[in-house]
Amino acid sequence: MNHLKILLIASLAVLPLTIQADDVMIRGATIHTMSKDGTLENTDVFISDGKIQRIGKGLPLPKDEVSVIDAKGRPLTPGLFAGITSLGIAEVSAVKESVDPGLALKEMHPEFNVVPAYNPNSSLIPVTRIEGFSFSLLGASAQGTIFGGQGQIVTLGGAYESFNGEPVLFINVGRDASSLSGDSRAAQWMLLNQVMDEADNPTTSSETALLTRAGRATISIYASGGKVVFNVDRASDILQTLHFAKNYGLNPVISGGAEAWMVARQLAEAGVPVLLDPLVNLPSNFDSLGSRQDNAAILEAAGVTVAISGAGAHNARKQRQMAGNAVSYGLQHSSGLAALTINPARIFGVEDRQGSIQKGMPANIVLWSGDPLEVTSAAEFMMIDGKTIKMESRQTKLRDRYLPENPSLPRAYIKP
Repeated sequence: MNHLKILLIASLAVLPLTIQADDVMIRGATIHTMSKDGTLENTDVFISDGKIQRIGKGLPLPKDEVSVIDAKGRPLTPGLFAGITSLGIAEVSAVKESVDPGLALKEMHPEFNVVPAYNPNSSLIPVTRIEGFSFSLLGASAQGTIFGGQGQIVTLGGAYESFNGEPVLFINVGRDASSLSGDSRAAQWMLLNQVMDEADNPTTSSETALLTRAGRATISIYASGGKVVFNVDRASDILQTLHFAKNYGLNPVISGGAEAWMVARQLAEAGVPVLLDPLVNLPSNFDSLGSRQDNAAILEAAGVTVAISGAGAHNARKQRQMAGNAVSYGLQHSSGLAALTINPARIFGVEDRQGSIQKGMPANIVLWSGDPLEVTSAAEFMMIDGKTIKMESRQTKLRDRYLPENPSLPRAYIKP
């Protein structure tokens, strides 16, 4: 068994896949800026010092040593959002020591934070990155408690210092948390109310306290307007979440939201965004009986900010397909792109770094072979924080090694 683990660990080793970029001029692209400038046809972009320096038609080359890419009208978008994932904190689900997003304690520990466990050299990061994804929200999923813990937005460039924005707290509500509260949905809110009251009253006896001192301090921070992601699907639970968040001064985000379309008006009035999976069109439990594929379109029409999430760390590339499906069921194409770019960037406070193509912003950009919401399109060129990404991953290396080029040779020996 130990030998098997050693072989598995060795097979996951990956070299860093970013290189310091030269100055880059992209000529003649169809730029989806995801800003007030909209879509710019046959337009150039000049990147230098890691940032977008100029955007316009027929830009002159400012100096000789500039890499020039002829886009030939192909789409250029901001780097995409991979959703809430465990990228960098989970490698192989079946190997316990490679999975770090959860905390196996039954006590409530909202202070739990997955960020220190992040590994930028995880093999899953380049697998995701070369599909056009430049940022993700690390999710926390503590076991045996309503509080999942804290995560944060991470840039997928392969650096150790990759975190942006403020930490985010995760709370499980509804079916996913019923076993954590004595199999009682009502008891979830009883416990959550007790936790919030306890944070306001730090003199609570240690014998009756639900939280540690650090836990109370953490809750106090979020009660001052911190971002809290509620994993919830049922419409009635979403309404209760809105009431709870307003009562305690939280800044909520709905994740899942299978029945969010039923309460679209209330979500819009409260200004609460929704992260959803447009592929969820059939109920998998009693909390999602109202699932439908035009969920995103209904929410957008009501004025709710929508972002795409749900593919997970091992299938983050499906995010584009999910957005494309939402478009096929009524969501505007521009809104489908926004749900993968500027919307999640704004929701989590990183719109100064991610989500749009504007002068002065870090160059997080992707040049596509075709429509990025079509599964047949591919990312052909990419920059993260102004560095050119080598479009290579463990999977592409295995493909290149074992894809037969000479039928007379054994497949494993074509390339060393």
